[in-house]
Formats: sequence, C-alpha cells, structure tokens
Amino acid sequence: MILYQLKCSGGHEFDAWFRDSASFEEQCSDGDVECPFCGVTKVSKALMAPNLSTGAAHSVAVEERAKEVARKILRAVNDLRDTVEDNCDYVGDKFAEEARRIHYGETDERGIYGEATPEETTDLDDEGIDFYHVPWSSRRDN
Repeated sequence: MILYQLKCSGGHEFDAWFRDSASFEEQCSDGDVECPFCGVTKVSKALMAPNLSTGAAHSVAVEERAKEVARKILRAVNDLRDTVEDNCDYVGDKFAEEARRIHYGETDERGIYGEATPEETTDLDDEGIDFYHVPWSSRRDN
C-alpha cells in the first residue's frame, strides 16, 4: 500500500491510500479519485517525502490496517448514503436550482440530494446557500 499526498485543481491537498502506483493512475484516469473538499476529480500527486519500511512483517501489518480502515470508511460512506436516500429527495442534476428555490422560499424546505458542477457549487457558496459535498461511492454487488 502507498500513501500519496494529492492535490486537486482547486488547490486542496489531501492524503489517499492506493495498492500501488498503477492503481492510483487507473483510478485517477477513471475519475474515481475526487477531492474531499470540493469534489473535483482532476487530481495529481503533490510533492512528498517517501516513507519506506523495510520489514516484511511491518508491511503486512500496515497493509492489513489500511484495509481495515478502508472497510470502515466504505461502511460509513454507505451508511451515510442510505440515510440520505431514506430521508431526502433526489433532484438529480437540478440540485443547484432546487437548493436556490428552497433557500429563497419558493418551495417547501426539505432535504435534497443530487449532482452539481464545481461551478454551480461555487455559485451556491457565493450566494450563502448551505450545502454539503458528500462522498458518494458507486453501489457494487461484489
């Protein structure tokens, strides 16, 4: 497992674990790596100092710990997704439009979720409209 320090096109830095360099490249090119701060999927490796371990037992322990942390994160993301889906209305790509309508009192206040472009989220933020970017993993049957 490799811990990379990443940087999005918006300038945010964050860390992420990958099985190897090829896994990072593949996930990045597929758009599966997104900034946890703004949701942008244009990310690259930031400058970082290598952190290498020479002990095989240490490597196995670190890999197992990383896998357990990843499982917990995925469980939490899936639990969050279930809660949002159970309690909020899906508005698809009309999220920004519907968030404005709720904010300005043009429709009933309620929880909504959907998709918005980085430009739309910037505009919502500039207007003082509260929203949260939630990490959303694809449903997988495996």
